[in-house]
Amino acid sequence: MALHRLTSITVGVPDVDATAAYYTDFGLTPLGGNAFATADGGEQFKLAHAPRRRLVEIGIGADDPDDLDRIERQLGALDLPVERSADSLTTEEPIAGFRAVVSVASRIEQQRVDPTPYNGPGRVDRADVRAPGVLREGRVAPRKLGHVVIGSTDQAATQRFFTDGIGFKVSDVVPSLAAFMRCSTDHHNVLVQQAPVNFLHHTSWQVEDIDEIGRGAMAMLEKDPERHVWGLGRHHIGSNFFWYLKDPAGNFSEYYSDIDCIVDDALWKPGVWEGARSLFNWGPPPPPSFLMPEDLAAMMTGAHSAG
Repeated sequence: MALHRLTSITVGVPDVDATAAYYTDFGLTPLGGNAFATADGGEQFKLAHAPRRRLVEIGIGADDPDDLDRIERQLGALDLPVERSADSLTTEEPIAGFRAVVSVASRIEQQRVDPTPYNGPGRVDRADVRAPGVLREGRVAPRKLGHVVIGSTDQAATQRFFTDGIGFKVSDVVPSLAAFMRCSTDHHNVLVQQAPVNFLHHTSWQVEDIDEIGRGAMAMLEKDPERHVWGLGRHHIGSNFFWYLKDPAGNFSEYYSDIDCIVDDALWKPGVWEGARSLFNWGPPPPPSFLMPEDLAAMMTGAHSAG
């Protein structure tokens, strides 16, 4: 696959300082200028001022300029303008209005982390010592940006932008509602869902295991219980463990671990999922505010007023 990862995202919010403090607590490393880094991905997140919360820009990594040539032709076939340089191209998604920047970028090389030893029936993988998860100290630090979930007023058109324009591949679908798409070996890097208004639903950040999800979420909730949204649970689509929290602007952020990886496209068959399986396999049911964030009505009113 010529595409290989999300490089970074820029998110617009009304109160940059308060939101920056949240993502510092979340475990991202401040770099100055409202930019943040992950442990393995380097600079992957930036905040900018905006009247309402929104995705401003998404960055996607490609291997070489030949990949950019191909993407430029594909975007041209969709009648989308492209700004091109030697090692990047920039275009605008026509429905939700965010910039997409595809650039020649290095791949993330993650050092192997040995599996966390868990004891089970007839299997003692951890003898005579306590579980590592209960001994860990210090803050949780996300390893990389995993995926972004976008609400679009025309889901099919935004999906075509990513698949036919940029070159993402579809991993799984929820009919007439959402598509899980990948530009790496991770099950999904972008999810586009049908929505009454264009908005950013959530960003998702990889941590080592389920213990780090729990440790990270508990630390966030000890500081402010109102940050809780949904978790702990496990998705059916993608298989990942999850816990969702909410930043001061209303964007959700997810700690995740153990997501499906698609190394050989020929061995993966995209599935069609409906009902509860489209949301989760186990865990508490999602609150209504996860499915329809509480500020969407105000965002819709603002969008109509602007129109």
